[in-house]
Amino acid sequence: MKRGKRYEEAAKLVDSSKLYEVKEAMELIEKFPKPKFDETVELHVKLGVDSKHADQQVRGTVVLPNGTGKTLRVLVFAKGDKAKEAEAAGADFVGAEELIPKIEKENWFEYDVIVATPDMMGVVGRLGKVLGPKGLMPNPKSGTVTMDVTKAISEIKSGKVEYRLDKTNIIHLGFGKVSFGADKLVENYETVMEAIIKAKPAAAKGQYIKSVAITTTMGPSVYINQK
Repeated sequence: MKRGKRYEEAAKLVDSSKLYEVKEAMELIEKFPKPKFDETVELHVKLGVDSKHADQQVRGTVVLPNGTGKTLRVLVFAKGDKAKEAEAAGADFVGAEELIPKIEKENWFEYDVIVATPDMMGVVGRLGKVLGPKGLMPNPKSGTVTMDVTKAISEIKSGKVEYRLDKTNIIHLGFGKVSFGADKLVENYETVMEAIIKAKPAAAKGQYIKSVAITTTMGPSVYINQK
């Protein structure tokens, strides 16, 4: 696969045989050649679990101390007082059954996260085939099925991210922007890693954290010495 000139320049800065200390890794990506946009810094954690087993799933949420650098748009499925509460809390969109045809027939996806009150899950469930593949289905484990819509919206807007295992037993998530600088990125990184380590399933045997790499949107992987 042919890589761009900027990628090749960045790759020259990385020693692929080395495990970098966290701060050193963040300082290194700051030196990568910059594109015309503020790149997201991504985390890729390979775990020693088997995602095929329900008792070895790793999933949760964590609020990043320095946010994500991205303002997420929130859609809330709620009625009555809860709909009013969601609007007051800063939800970008609030509605109920009337949103179903808009999402199904008009391919309306101008939001990043969906929150729903428990009584609305029957309605939202009808959109499972559309929302599921996009990772948009509300879920109690991620705090997006809740009566406390104010708290859910506040956390999402202030930098809450969800981490979950994929089929290859890797967690992928963005945890900041290159412009944050090394110190803020280190704080966000440590907050995420602490949450992932705490989420270790009891059924997981052997080495839990197999490898940790960070990348920028357009850059090469930098492997981290995760103690």
